[in-house]
Amino acid sequence: MHYISTRGEGPATLDEALVRGIAGDGGLYLPETLPTFSANRFSAADTLPQVATVLLEPFFADSSLRPDLDAVLAETFGFPIPVTSLPTAQGSASLLELYHGPTAAFKDVGACFLAACLTRLEGDAASPLTILVATSGDTGGAVAAAFNERPGMRVVVLFPDGRVSDRQAHQLTCWGDNVLSLRVSGAFDDCQALVKHAMADGALRSQYRFSSANSINIGRLLPQSTYYADASLRHFASSGRKPGFVVPTGNLGNALACVMAREMGLPIGPIVLATNANRTISDYFETLQWIPRPSLQTLASAMDVGDPSNMERLRHVVGDASVLRQKLGVIAVTDDMIEAAIRRDFEEFGFATCPHTATATHTWRALDEDLRLGHDWILVATAHPAKFETIVEPLIGETLALPQELAGILSRPSRSLDIDATPAALANALHEYFVD
Repeated sequence: MHYISTRGEGPATLDEALVRGIAGDGGLYLPETLPTFSANRFSAADTLPQVATVLLEPFFADSSLRPDLDAVLAETFGFPIPVTSLPTAQGSASLLELYHGPTAAFKDVGACFLAACLTRLEGDAASPLTILVATSGDTGGAVAAAFNERPGMRVVVLFPDGRVSDRQAHQLTCWGDNVLSLRVSGAFDDCQALVKHAMADGALRSQYRFSSANSINIGRLLPQSTYYADASLRHFASSGRKPGFVVPTGNLGNALACVMAREMGLPIGPIVLATNANRTISDYFETLQWIPRPSLQTLASAMDVGDPSNMERLRHVVGDASVLRQKLGVIAVTDDMIEAAIRRDFEEFGFATCPHTATATHTWRALDEDLRLGHDWILVATAHPAKFETIVEPLIGETLALPQELAGILSRPSRSLDIDATPAALANALHEYFVD
């Protein structure tokens, strides 16, 4: 299978797409064609890794990693991803719990997969591969944990100063010497712009051998599609109904993974995107005009994105706004709505939800009644609420227990460098840390 840029650059192999992260013309890699599946193809797949093997084999057909696919998936799915039925009188709903990994966020799936792939491809290279990752909260921690102290790998994490929770900030800054954590004076979009600028700088890219672990890397999307495949197949097998999904999203990576799974024929019904007060996506669906804008700081900080990169891929896979809004729904959720949803979730379900997951529970409750009652729904839970204790605990009136993995991370010493949101500042930090 070949991979092409959303901007037209010629085909690349999967290995090349994984290592490069972004195409030479600045576009994002996608498979030249998506394979299609019937539910029967997965009849012998009893576990999520087995479902993932069936789904991903076509993508690895021409890759040097093909013999290692089972081992890669074993590293990726070293933690459970349960689907929990929700006690509700408003229809059928379940929670897809993606927060049981090493850093208690859904980003662990893609980060572990990408680390397993790139270490096999580049771990013995003469010079290290430098992974650039812009983060609005959880991505950087997951990537740093996955690549921490791996041979031949360096990680540079860029995160916006003052726009992540204290616990998120700690997990971005507590790793080994191969991880450089940069606290950027700006918003997530500034961090993302710095990553894209650096990867487009030929001289800098040649010196440091850049790749990316943001969802601009196809290696993040492929494994994320597998948990949508697995959850939908299990629901379809037990009920005969295609479940709908409500997906919290900021940069559109997790949402695109769900869309890709449906495009490949998996038994998935309606897909509704939950965004926060950053309305770039919802306004696009309403006005048919794509107008990126500076991101706003919200309680759902990992979704604070004003210019989502993966819209470029989404349009390529599905179509422009006039087509997208026929195939997807989107609801923008304010901070007040998030707070109300966290309170109601605790009262109704008996457990706490994080601000990002609360955008999904609010969105599900806000669906048109015929749509909500006419389908079984799986709501995507993206992070553990204990990562946002200063928001969640006052709303529910209880102290949240720390997951063991998160407690271990918070016990580590942290360090970071402060930089301005300029390409020169990033280049200087790289030189001082990795060269001097």
